[in-house]
Amino acid sequence: MTAGPGEDHWEAELRMLRQEIQELRAEQKEMATAIHQLVTTFRALAAHLGIAGEPYAPKGGPDRDLRGFA
Repeated sequence: MTAGPGEDHWEAELRMLRQEIQELRAEQKEMATAIHQLVTTFRALAAHLGIAGEPYAPKGGPDRDLRGFA
């Protein structure tokens, strides 16, 4: 059985789509790396400026009544 021109077209289209997906994944990895670097930088700056020296913890205990909540 031989492949017709329609099948060749779909195979070429699939190859192009697979290539595009590979490129998108590579771009996503680069973006994730850049975002990680930004987060690390912002955390270091916040710690240096004393903005976020300690992790956030709400004031009061867990039994504290929060306004606006029943």
